[in-house]
Amino acid sequence: MALIESFCKQGNFLFRHRSYLPVILIFAGIGYYVYLHISHQYSYNAFYFIACFILSFIGLVIRAITIGYTPRNTSGRNTKKQVADTVNTSGMYSLVRHPLYLGNFLMWLGLALLTRCVGFVIIFMLVYWLYYERIMYAEEFFLREKFGQAYLNWANSVPSFLLLRFRWHSPGVCFSFRKVVKRESIGLFNLVLMFFIFQYIHEVMTNGGKWLKLSPWGKGWFIALVAIGVIHLAIRTIRKKTKLLEVDGR
Repeated sequence: MALIESFCKQGNFLFRHRSYLPVILIFAGIGYYVYLHISHQYSYNAFYFIACFILSFIGLVIRAITIGYTPRNTSGRNTKKQVADTVNTSGMYSLVRHPLYLGNFLMWLGLALLTRCVGFVIIFMLVYWLYYERIMYAEEFFLREKFGQAYLNWANSVPSFLLLRFRWHSPGVCFSFRKVVKRESIGLFNLVLMFFIFQYIHEVMTNGGKWLKLSPWGKGWFIALVAIGVIHLAIRTIRKKTKLLEVDGR
């Protein structure tokens, strides 16, 4: 099989299973985080912890801005096959060709940085690059085959992943907050959940294994997790039982 077909086939396979990579990386990160605590090699700093969360939250914001301006059947969470009714060239897509994957990268990078280990972070970046490079290749191959020159004109003027310039082209439509709430509430919940887990592990490992004893900092993360969890469940119920979050064409 020629490399072009091989890369495309691998990319489509990874595209269908792209939700599993973060799970594998998170388990690896948690395992290493525990090891560092057991071996007394970890130095906790609350301000560093918050800085990592802010970096991850910026990734979520990038995802939200991207999704808030895109039309239906583009930039989706679909996993069965590639879907695109049009080529997105404005909004975040005027800055990078794969803004959702850039957002994902920053979200997971913030978590990887919690280990405070340069080696682990480098491994994470390499794995992410090798994994998503194939996915991006498959997506771009699909778009090139479907939209031809229109896609090439855009791709030739916009970087694929790194935000190297800021030339924002207005999408010409209003930002859809309802679409973002519908699509990304799960992302916010998962993000806070992951940071709470890391915080909780640190506290249990440093307070003599007392599972229910939390510092004021730990209690703050727990309250945030519960509050966002309740909001997410409410949004999920609204999404399933009503059409309040539906937006025509979006």
